[in-house]
Amino acid sequence: MAYIDAHKGEYGVEPICKVLQVAPSTYYAAKTRPPSARSVSDAATTAVITKVHAENYGVYGITKVHAALRRNGHRV
Repeated sequence: MAYIDAHKGEYGVEPICKVLQVAPSTYYAAKTRPPSARSVSDAATTAVITKVHAENYGVYGITKVHAALRRNGHRV
C-alpha cells in the first residue's frame, strides 16, 4: 500500500494496481480499514523499545533491552 501511496500522484491508482495484479477495490478497502489491534500494540512497543535504547546511549542490545523492559513491567 505504501508503494501505491507514493506513486499514485504520478501514475494513478488503477494503472499501478493493474501492474501489481491487485484489484483497486482491495487498495481502497485497505486504506479505509482501521489499524488492527496488533499494529497498534506493535507501534506502542516499538516506541518503548526505542526509548529504552536511547536512554542507555544506544549501546543496549536485544538481551539488555528485553531485561530492562521486563524490569519496568512491560510484557514483551
